[in-house]
Amino acid sequence: MKTVKHILSRYTAFLWALLKPLGAWGVLVVATLDGAFIGLPVDAVVAGYVYQNHARFLLYALMASAGSTLGSIVIYVIGYKGGEELLRKRIPPSRFEKIHSAFDKHPFWSLMLPAMLPPPTPFKLFVLAAAVSEMGFLRFLVAIFSGRMVRFLLLGLLTVKFGPNVVRIVGGLFREHLYVVMLVAAAGVVAWLMHRKSEGRTRKSKLADAKKAQPGDA
Repeated sequence: MKTVKHILSRYTAFLWALLKPLGAWGVLVVATLDGAFIGLPVDAVVAGYVYQNHARFLLYALMASAGSTLGSIVIYVIGYKGGEELLRKRIPPSRFEKIHSAFDKHPFWSLMLPAMLPPPTPFKLFVLAAAVSEMGFLRFLVAIFSGRMVRFLLLGLLTVKFGPNVVRIVGGLFREHLYVVMLVAAAGVVAWLMHRKSEGRTRKSKLADAKKAQPGDA
């Protein structure tokens, strides 16, 4: 255990030595590499930057979101050019069908929701699924950026409030209750969509009643 902690400590020190000269651009670089198959502790990096300079937490959230979006383009290209077999090899057939069906019905939310969640959410699988489902490129970019922005903004605010240890605490929570958290988040999105749909119907009903109340043409 001590050896593992020592290795992680050395790795963290090495990473910070590389990022320090880059300033805020270091967040962009790490997030881009993390988004393109190379796993890096982007949450810890963002939390570290925010902890050192609270006033720039919005900038760091923007940089991390933009970098993650740019890095995901690599996976999108792989999936778009024939990554269905790669996706099928990584997940059971039943789960593949569920994800594929979700992207057919609600492509934007099926990608934005996982983008909001921290590790160990298998986000890259959802990115690959979006490409396999031939999700529009612009919608793909907006969905990832929006989800990541929510994630990193919350991370920044929590870091300002509780310090960088929040990454370890939240990470542990998600590892132990990943599916519960995803289910609650999905339920929240569904409830919001139903609320919007209900508001739309109410608005149309009022417009229809208003038209009926108007006097007929002379």
